[in-house]
Amino acid sequence: MKKVRDLSVTVIIPTRNEEQNIAKVIRELNQIGFENVLIVNGNSKDRTVEIAKKFGANVIVQNGRGKGAALRQAFNLADLDGDVIVMMDADGSMNPKEIPSLVKALDSGEDLAKGSRFLPYGYSEDMNLIRRIGNRFFLSLVNWFWSADYTDLCYGFGAFRKDAIEKLRPYLKSTNFEIETEVFIKAKKLGLKVVEVPSIEFRRRHGKSNLCIFRDGFRILKIIVEELANGPLTKKRRH
Repeated sequence: MKKVRDLSVTVIIPTRNEEQNIAKVIRELNQIGFENVLIVNGNSKDRTVEIAKKFGANVIVQNGRGKGAALRQAFNLADLDGDVIVMMDADGSMNPKEIPSLVKALDSGEDLAKGSRFLPYGYSEDMNLIRRIGNRFFLSLVNWFWSADYTDLCYGFGAFRKDAIEKLRPYLKSTNFEIETEVFIKAKKLGLKVVEVPSIEFRRRHGKSNLCIFRDGFRILKIIVEELANGPLTKKRRH
């Protein structure tokens, strides 16, 4: 198995109207050596695409809408490069300097390394009380139903070995922010090895979040209930 120094990395970033943030995110990635950046653009009405291309990112047009749809589209690309695939947001809330820690965590044979804002040395600058309660509630359900020991759930900063993506992608169906919960549930269902790494979530740099607490909270609960009802994954569930 390749060690971290030998791994090539592709960073996937779903975007929608992030012209004020995307340049800084790509620039910071490039500065620490991550130059293979894939932007999945979801019908931006601003200069997101133009700016992303200017700073050297590869850009594809998203089919459909929603963060989940964007990630699934990227995961299903036949020519998706990289030994490790990193998913992160475009709003500047995730620190590119944490990516080496996520990738290094895969050195021990783990399939997936996920950021956690609730491990020691991790925290969030952008989580109000309602979000904190919701995250804790959903986390408790997932840990209980699937015998997991996650400390964070609704946070989409993670690194995957390429073969873990290949195992996960036939089963993923979410179109919106619930994709993060679905990924971590199905990782458990598939028996993938998951490790958590402390992460600091900053406040969004500019603009307004596309997240709607109650609407997306309901979607997260819905995916948990559906996954519980569906039971173990089988080949018959592939699509």
